Amino acid sequence: MSDTATLDAPAVPSAPAAEPPLLEIHGIRKGFPGVLALDNVGFKLRAGTVHALMGENGAGKSTLMKIIAGIYIPDRGDISLKGQRITLKSPIDALNQGIAMIHQELNLMPYMTVAENVWITREPKNRFGFVDHAELYRKTEELFKTLNIDLDVRAEIQTLSVANRQMVEIAKAVSYNSDVLIMDEPTSALTEKEVAHLFAIIRTLRAQGKGIIYITHKMNELFEIADEFSVFRDGKYIATKLSTEVTRDDIIKMMVGREITQMFPKTEVPIGEVVLSIKDLCLDGVFRNISFDVRAGEIVGMAGLVGSGRSNVAEALFGVTPATSGTIAINGKTVAMHSPAVALAEGMAFLTEDRKETGCFLGLNIQENMDSAVLNQRYVKSGFVQSKQLNAECIEMAQRLRVKTPGMDEIILNLSGGNQQKVLIGRWLLTHPKILILDEPTRGIDVGAKAEIHRLVSELAGQGVAILMISSEMPEVLGMSDRIVVMHEGHVSGILDRKDANQVSIMDLAAK
Repeated sequence: MSDTATLDAPAVPSAPAAEPPLLEIHGIRKGFPGVLALDNVGFKLRAGTVHALMGENGAGKSTLMKIIAGIYIPDRGDISLKGQRITLKSPIDALNQGIAMIHQELNLMPYMTVAENVWITREPKNRFGFVDHAELYRKTEELFKTLNIDLDVRAEIQTLSVANRQMVEIAKAVSYNSDVLIMDEPTSALTEKEVAHLFAIIRTLRAQGKGIIYITHKMNELFEIADEFSVFRDGKYIATKLSTEVTRDDIIKMMVGREITQMFPKTEVPIGEVVLSIKDLCLDGVFRNISFDVRAGEIVGMAGLVGSGRSNVAEALFGVTPATSGTIAINGKTVAMHSPAVALAEGMAFLTEDRKETGCFLGLNIQENMDSAVLNQRYVKSGFVQSKQLNAECIEMAQRLRVKTPGMDEIILNLSGGNQQKVLIGRWLLTHPKILILDEPTRGIDVGAKAEIHRLVSELAGQGVAILMISSEMPEVLGMSDRIVVMHEGHVSGILDRKDANQVSIMDLAAK
């Protein structure tokens, strides 16, 4: 690469310590069709530190990390490791150089065991050249013991919760004994206890001299675990600061280029009649005796620890996994909710928790992902799709949600996680739902996009939509809900009015 290409790169503040950076990038540029993802950016990582990357979705954080991990090749710029310039043309190159990445979207093999996933392509062999499973399990158990991870190494990945799969990903990355460890939203599916466990692992690795790059949208995590952070905005490097030098508001202003004065714009709207009524809903072995109502214009939050059954209830309400007993009534009429088609016909919409596995059609474009829920509704006349009207409304919805994309024909896989989430929200808003179920609607979304989605949810409530919102983020539940249903181990442990709810009362019910 040309040396002259890096002369005008923005200056990155010098590391506080005297030692040279463990990892340094300079003048990195990366473009995709219609989008300049990274524009001449720089970054430094010191050994024995946790360096957080902050920025809105589409700011370029994940693109930069994929370049460092060898997934993308930059158009120009330099990467140096321990003072030596390196070239990374594949993830294998990065691993060989001591760089490992834990992706936001998990990449495990569901039908293989935990141990097989951790050591895939590196399995110990016996003298006949076959996998030595006894040694494989022993090595994995030894690794898990050092990380204090309590999992059955012989269990298939598909049997694990999302949180436990995340722990397997972390163990897999640590198993490479890399000097640089990249974590992209590692706590998005973890409970507070699991986050504390992860932070203990990170502190151990930091003490061993590892350099950890940590991408997060959660401000409290930055101040708890990060030594310093860098902010990116619209593909450009903005600044690097010590985490002790700034406040939460300072970071938000750097990230979005503006102040966000109201993260939870909950407005008082008239609460109407009961739209959705659930009585003694059960799914054998998963949840039992779930009962609550949601009224027109009401936002009912659903809280609880990971594994409490919140998402399972949502899937039963939408007919994905029909309940085994109990009743679901819409506007006073009992409905046999045996499939999503029935739920759609009754005016229900459902944003799922896992956008990659159960939300996006990753091989299709934005238009196709957004219009997929309405092709059999008002846009079809005499057997023909009214393409002009449909396309226009999809474009309008994408603009309303501020989806960052060069066009509606862009494959959704090419978008950032937050922009994929916006497309999925747009899909369901096009159905004009009477009942909207949102499962972790702002997971992996930046602070600016969160505020936009919160405003949108409040706006929909004002239009009389009955909203059930599941969230693991306590401020979101407290800030947006009229009432909060708290679940614990498959049952409702309590229902709180907004005026009576606080973090202590919710956690008391979630853990009892």
